[in-house]
Amino acid sequence: MARIPIKVPTPLRGFAGGHAEVLVEGETVGALLRSLTETHPALRRHLLSPDGALRNFVSVYLNDKDVRTLARDQTAVRDGDVLSIVPAIAGGAPSGTMAPGATPREGGRAFTSEELRRYSRHLLLPEVGVAGQKALRNAKVLLVGTGGLGAPAALYLAAAGVGTIGLVDLDAVELSNLQRQVLYSTADLGRPKLEAARERLEGLNPGVTIVPHAGRLDSTNAMEVLRPYDLVVDGTDNFPTRYLVNDACVLLGKPNVYGSIYRFEGQVSVFDARRGPCYRCLYPEPPPPDLVPSCAEAGVLGVLPGVVGALQATEAIKILLGLGEPLVGRLLLYDAGTMSFRELALAKNPECVLCSPKATQKGLVDYLQFCGVAPPGAASPGVPEITPEELRDALAGEEPPLLVDVREPEEWEISQLSRAPLTIPKGELTERMSELTRARELVLYCRSGARSADAVRTLLELGFTNVRNLRGGINAWAERIDPNLPVY
Repeated sequence: MARIPIKVPTPLRGFAGGHAEVLVEGETVGALLRSLTETHPALRRHLLSPDGALRNFVSVYLNDKDVRTLARDQTAVRDGDVLSIVPAIAGGAPSGTMAPGATPREGGRAFTSEELRRYSRHLLLPEVGVAGQKALRNAKVLLVGTGGLGAPAALYLAAAGVGTIGLVDLDAVELSNLQRQVLYSTADLGRPKLEAARERLEGLNPGVTIVPHAGRLDSTNAMEVLRPYDLVVDGTDNFPTRYLVNDACVLLGKPNVYGSIYRFEGQVSVFDARRGPCYRCLYPEPPPPDLVPSCAEAGVLGVLPGVVGALQATEAIKILLGLGEPLVGRLLLYDAGTMSFRELALAKNPECVLCSPKATQKGLVDYLQFCGVAPPGAASPGVPEITPEELRDALAGEEPPLLVDVREPEEWEISQLSRAPLTIPKGELTERMSELTRARELVLYCRSGARSADAVRTLLELGFTNVRNLRGGINAWAERIDPNLPVY
C-alpha cells in the first residue's frame, strides 16, 4: 500500500488542521481521498458529494495529470506519487470586511478607519493581520533602479503599505521605457524618473514615505545609502551595480532581493549571506563586457519585468512579515515563452571572497574596473573609435570608409544609415570574414556602440588594422547628425 502526500490548498487548510500536506495510505485516488476525509471530516463536504463522488468544483491531480483524464477515483497510485487538490477560487473578499477581532488599537500607532479599509484584504489574512500590517508600515525598503523591475515592485510595495520606500535612479523617462515601465505615463516623458515615481507612488498610497536618492550609486556612497533600510530590491540592469549592491548588502548584513530579465526569461532569488549564498557565490566574476547584451540591445517582452518585479515584491513582503519560505538558497527561473517555472538549489561557496569564512574582500571595490567597463561617456577601452561628426566628414571624403552594421536583422527594419552598409550580425562576424575587405577602413556600428566595440576587438585580434567603432552607435548618429532617423 502506497504512502502518498496530498497537497492541501490554502482555502481548505482550515478544514485539515492547518496542514499544507497530509500523508495518507491507499492504493487508489478514491481510497486516498476517503482516508483523508475520515481523518479530517470537515473536508468531506468540500471534496465529496453525499454519494461519495468528487465534486465538480474540485479538481484532483495525480502528479501533473487530472485524474478525470485517467481512471478517476479508481486511478492506481504508487510510492513517489503526489496528489494535489485544486478547488475553484473566486478571488477577492466581501466589501468592507476585516479580520475577525481586528481593532484599530492593537499595539503602536492606531490605524485610521481609512487605513483599515485600505488594507482590509491584508488584515483578513491570519498570516498578516493588524500586527503584520504594522510591521509593513514600520519597514524600510530600498529599490535600486526604478525601471522595468523597480517599477512594478515599487507599485506593489507602496500599495502593500511599506512605510518607507527609497528609490535610486539617475535617468529621465524616455518613450522606449513605456513599453514595460508601468510606473510612468506619456505625460512623464523627459521628467526625472525619481520625480515621476514619487508622484505616482504617493498618489497610489499617501501613507507611505518616498525617499529619492538621486545620482549614481557607487563605492563612495553605497554603504551610506543602504544602511538605513531593512532590505534591498535589486532592479539594476548592469553588472557593476549588481555586484556593488550584493557586496554592500553582505557587508551590512541585509537581504538582497535579486531579479534579472532577458528577452523572454527571468531570474529571481534572495541573497542573504547570513543564512545562505550571496550573488558572488552564484557568479564569482562577471562575464566580459558586451558578452551579455542588455535589454536595450537584445530586447525584452514588455510584460516580463512585470512578472519578475512582482515576484521580487512578493519576496520582500514575505521577508518583512517573516512568513513563508523566501528564495534563500534557491534560484527561480521563469520562461514566458513556455509559461514555466523551474527552481534550482544554490549552495554557499566555501571559497567565496566575500561571504565565506575565507573571505578576503573586506570592503567595496571599483566595480567598473572589476567588471571591465569603461566609465559612462568614456571610450571603450582598447577600441579605436570615430565620432558621428568625424564619420560624417569621412563619408563625404574621397575615400569613405565601409560601414558594417553588426545589429540583428529585426533592428535593420527600425533604422538604417543613409548609405547602405554591409549588414553582418555580430554573432556571424567570424563566419563571414570573406565579405570584409582590408583595403578600406571599416567602421562598425550597432545601436549604442557596445556590440560593435566588441566586434572591433574581434577583428583586431584577427589581424585587421584599419577598423573603428562608431561611438554611441546609430542612436548617437540620429541624435547628432540625422534627427529624422528613429532613436530606439
